[in-house]
Amino acid sequence: MFKGVKEHFTDRLYVESATLTEYERFIQLELKISPVIMDPFDARSPREALELVSNLLGCSLTSSEVATYLDKNDELKHLREQFMIPQVAELPSTDLKLVDGTKECIYFAGNSLGLQPKMAKTYIEEELDKWAKTGVHGHVHGTRPWTWAENTIEELMANIVGAKGAEVALMNGLTVNLHLLLLSFYKPTAKRHKVLIEDKAFPSDHYAVESQIQFRGYDPKRSMLIMKPRPGEEVLRTEDILETIDKEGDSIAVVLFSGVQYYTGQLFDMAAITKAGQQKGCYVGFDCAHAVGNAELRLHDWGVDFACWCSYKAWYFLPIMHVDGMCSLNCSGTFPLRLLGWWGHDLTTRFQMDNKMDLLPGIGGYRLSNQPVLLVCPLQASLEVFAMTSMAALRKKSRLLTGYLECLIQLHFYKDDGQADKPYVHIITPSNPEERGCQLSLSFSVPIAAVFHELERRGVACDMREPNVLRVAPAPLYNSFSDVHRFITVLRSVLAASRPTGQ
Repeated sequence: MFKGVKEHFTDRLYVESATLTEYERFIQLELKISPVIMDPFDARSPREALELVSNLLGCSLTSSEVATYLDKNDELKHLREQFMIPQVAELPSTDLKLVDGTKECIYFAGNSLGLQPKMAKTYIEEELDKWAKTGVHGHVHGTRPWTWAENTIEELMANIVGAKGAEVALMNGLTVNLHLLLLSFYKPTAKRHKVLIEDKAFPSDHYAVESQIQFRGYDPKRSMLIMKPRPGEEVLRTEDILETIDKEGDSIAVVLFSGVQYYTGQLFDMAAITKAGQQKGCYVGFDCAHAVGNAELRLHDWGVDFACWCSYKAWYFLPIMHVDGMCSLNCSGTFPLRLLGWWGHDLTTRFQMDNKMDLLPGIGGYRLSNQPVLLVCPLQASLEVFAMTSMAALRKKSRLLTGYLECLIQLHFYKDDGQADKPYVHIITPSNPEERGCQLSLSFSVPIAAVFHELERRGVACDMREPNVLRVAPAPLYNSFSDVHRFITVLRSVLAASRPTGQ
């Protein structure tokens, strides 16, 4: 009557108790499988899901069968088809004596640069063809007229970051946008002049804050409040951040944190930080470069004062509550402190060229110049793929995908005091899935540069950050559970080769 216990349960993600025979109930009790829900993507924790699947299949957690099962039941697996996956032989550092060059590479560098959407080339070629055939008329004709091309994709981005369309704009580069925002929000006084920022912030953020403080006539040594982890710890505790804001808040003008810390992979509690900062009278902003498309963001609902991020063309967020005030004239007949540009002028009167600013409503008034359409094209292609699903669905897969990577690392590369020469891996990133995105930051007991080099030789794309971290980021849009299992297999061979001869 049944195909067999293993096949029966593998093909069915859930079963209702009313349909079970006594034999099936017995098997479920023996395997400790819930008769109500058997979808590993809905499990309370990644480890619980993986144990569920391994019990279901009658195999170990480290078996490739687990990856195959999860890939088979991945509702987002079709999205991989939307991207160009490089072959191993196409990567510049591959050693074809070590690996099959015809296979798809293991691409875990999406935190640095994502894979190319297949439609990116098509959209770019459309604009090159329009330029060739219509010249200057491309500014106002075609599917994405150059004069307002960015406006066609801003709603798509707003959906990803949890904002309203009028609160999001594409413009400039990330550091430029950060400077523009700090010009408006950093208003130091003798009493309130500090900027709170995390230790080892991305250089764009650190340098921007440092120079803005100097620009306003203050000393970064006094006005730059750098938040460091506790001694012996590698990530910040949320309670320590909130305590610092409460203690120092009366002297803090701006709290500026990452959404996801680029080095450690820590996802900060942006809602709690925003609430704490604003209660003390601080403006609160975030560099979301590593958080957008990686974590579920609700910038509008959280009441964040400002945010910026990049996707190799930069964006920023300014909530309507600030936009409406900052886009109106003050009593002296001038606009609040900001830098103005022609592209901040209302489009309906922009070409009258009378040099009388008619500022765009909303965040558009912060624009300085028009965006290069050839950079808008790949953004459109990427955002359209995101629109095929939801951030909730991506996050659901990501929790399990990164949890699977974490589990296999812990099982294979633990520190063994009984084998002093056995290489081991230490995960810096928080173990709580709610405190990280897709990235795991790894340190090694052996020289990290050698590990990175050997991974590259074997067709793995990830990245190394000084002084001692390998960033590995399986992206739910296009990475599979089999990618994770392959990566672990490759890493095992790399670390085995690093052991002293004769061990």
